[in-house]
Amino acid sequence: MGEEIKPFTTDGCSSFPDGNMKQQSLWVNCCIRHDLAYWKGGTLEDKQQADKALESCVTKVGEPKIAAIMLAGVKVGGSAFLPTSYRWGYGWSYPRAYKPLSVEEKMEAKKKLDMFKLMINNLTHELN
Repeated sequence: MGEEIKPFTTDGCSSFPDGNMKQQSLWVNCCIRHDLAYWKGGTLEDKQQADKALESCVTKVGEPKIAAIMLAGVKVGGSAFLPTSYRWGYGWSYPRAYKPLSVEEKMEAKKKLDMFKLMINNLTHELN
């Protein structure tokens, strides 16, 4: 088996606010879903779909202008070729570039994501 993907992490909307002044977490869930796609990586087409899904999600919470700004930002700042913590495919070692995930890589990513979900469910249960 090849390289292992690192455990999933998210920083919300990275270098962008998670919401507006009145609702400070208004679109953070959109960013977390976007981080899931970025963490796993894949092809350039996969990235473009993830970026459009972010734009659509933020538009649906009532912020189409913010969505357009975010789309422009991730098109430039989310490149797989930048050594940032929020680049496309950030779960893998740098550089990864744009390429389809193998069957083994998809299984590895699913396993790590399932572990993350279990951790969140356990934490939520403990807080209630």
